Amino acid sequence: MTPSGARPDVRAGVRIGVDVGDVRIGVSVSDPSGLLATPVETVPAGATSVRAILAIAEDRRAVEIVVGLPRSLSGDWGPAAHKVRGYAEELARSTPLPVRLVDERMSTVTAEHALREVGRKGKKRRAVVDQAAAVVILQSALDAERSQGRAPGELVEVAR
Repeated sequence: MTPSGARPDVRAGVRIGVDVGDVRIGVSVSDPSGLLATPVETVPAGATSVRAILAIAEDRRAVEIVVGLPRSLSGDWGPAAHKVRGYAEELARSTPLPVRLVDERMSTVTAEHALREVGRKGKKRRAVVDQAAAVVILQSALDAERSQGRAPGELVEVAR
């Protein structure tokens, strides 16, 4: 809360949310006011994925990319977190946009639960779970910024 008691605003501008996986990368986008995250697409992981994500960011005129960091439940960094950090650094080296890492513990579990609740099963659910996880990551970041009054997570800084 601000001193006046009003909720802090979220910085204006579209953000891209990214859920990095070994096979697929889920991508989501926020509205320009930073209020709501929605799914965009699933990008195949691999050599062209950074270029695909940056094309989405450019097409949507994004101001920032938010990447989910898969920490363990205890908060430690395991092999997956180190891999995602490397991917976020590759994104940051490839764009002038800020890239932020935000805690994504349980995002895929949350996304799968939500999809089951609306009746998505089997291949239909697997086809969109990465996008849904990207929505959970980005929405959590937007909500955290709104409640804390500052940008969420950690800015990825790299030498260019």
